[in-house]
This record gives sequence, C-alpha cells and structure tokens, in this order.
Amino acid sequence: ESFNKFNHLKIHSQYSICEGALKIDELSEFCKKKKIKALGLSDSFNLCGALEFSESISKSGTQPILGTQINFEYKNVIGKIPLIAKSEDGYKSIIKLSSKSFLQTSELDQPNCKLEDLLNVPGNIIILSGSLDGLIGKLFEKDKIQEISELYKILKKKFKDDFYIEIQRHNDSNEKNFENLNLKLSYDLKIPIIATNEVFYLRKDMHEAHDALMCIGNKTNINDQTRIKLSDSHYLKNDDELKQLFKDLPEALENNYNIVYKINFRPKASKPVLP
Repeated sequence: ESFNKFNHLKIHSQYSICEGALKIDELSEFCKKKKIKALGLSDSFNLCGALEFSESISKSGTQPILGTQINFEYKNVIGKIPLIAKSEDGYKSIIKLSSKSFLQTSELDQPNCKLEDLLNVPGNIIILSGSLDGLIGKLFEKDKIQEISELYKILKKKFKDDFYIEIQRHNDSNEKNFENLNLKLSYDLKIPIIATNEVFYLRKDMHEAHDALMCIGNKTNINDQTRIKLSDSHYLKNDDELKQLFKDLPEALENNYNIVYKINFRPKASKPVLP
C-alpha cells in the first residue's frame, strides 16, 4: 500500500457537519502509520478544524494543507468552491471569506459570498473547480454550460495557474458526463486538470455509516429512493488505486503530485489573546 505521491486535498473532517466523518486524531494516527507526505483539509463553510488538523497532522510528519469550501453565488446559483491557502496571507483571505459568508446572509439562507468577494482577494490562494456537489456541478445539472465556460475564464484570468479543474472518479451518478465537459473546457481554455478524491471516511467499510450520516444531514430516510446517494469510493484511497484510476490522465496525477510545492504554510498555535 503506497501513500507517497498522491495528495489527498479533499479531506472532510467531523467539522463538515453531517457531511464528513473523519476524526482528526484518527487521521493523525493513519498518517503516521502510512507515512503520508501531505494531507489537505477541505471542510465545508468553516475552518473550525484547521488549527487542530494542522497541529495534529504535522506531529505525524505530514504536511498539512489548509483549505475550505465556501458557497459563492453566481448567476443566481449558490454552490461551493474549494479554496486552498498557499501562504499566511492566503489563509487570512480564506478566513475572511468564510466569516463573510456567515455574516452577510440572513439566518434563513445558507451562508454564501458573492463571486466578486472571491475576485477581490489579493491572491495566494489555489482555487479548485469542485465536485458535482459544488457550484460548477450545480450549474452543470441545470445545464448552464455557457455559464460554466464564462466562470472558468473569469477564474483563470484572476488566479492564472493557481486555478485547476478537478477530475473525480467516484462512480457517482452523472460524474462521467461532468468529466467529459471538464476535459473539453480544460483543453479549450488551457486550464490545468488535477485528480482529486472527496474523502468522507477512512476505510471503504465505513460507507454505510456515512450514508446514514448523510440522511441525517439531508433529513431523508435510508429507504427513500429519491435521496442523494454517493458511491462507496469516498474513502482514503492509496497511490496504487489512484494511479490505476487515472492512468489515462497522467497530467491530472502529475499536477496533484506537484501541488504541494506551491504551498508553504501552516497555522501555528498562539497564546490566548487576553484583554
């Protein structure tokens, strides 16, 4: 089992309420045991686990990569865009956006920012296009192909080679069509692709428990035929599995292997700031 090259950037910890189920201390143990080089946190809407993740993971000799997924509104559609901090400034920008998403929306709405808020950050952030569950995925499901193309152009212009189109292969429904569109846009717009895997639990046998957790989050019943159901591929896969999965897209793997060289930051614990 090799865990040396592929960087899991899309770890959803227990701080992704009713979405992720990974406990940070278990992750830390796993990193130590498998000698994992780097691991990226990508909880939805918040960075509550960032410091704990950073401290705990780095003690295992693993480089923590700090990120989150924040809701942005674009063309009347609201959905998540994953952001990763490259430096301390990038981290501060992400925290600001996360806070803003909660502060500027009414209690009834889900927390979100406007796309302009993202375009106004000073940089030092890596942007990923996200999964089918994100903003681009939602636009895709509404068949807004032209809008996706426009949005990709806007993000490329602002973030240049720090914007990547994610290619994911979990075997979830509609994922293949989404991939075909993304590969075409990557080619047409000259935007790099990156292989990623949304990780909600550690081992494959935890799929059923996670499925129940999602039902709680979405207020649905396990037997409901119409509910959102994910495949059992959302565990922490090893290098060999991922190399096999993406063998026809070597550049997506290459970009994943190399992304860590762009990131040189982790938050450090500070003494309490007392009045």
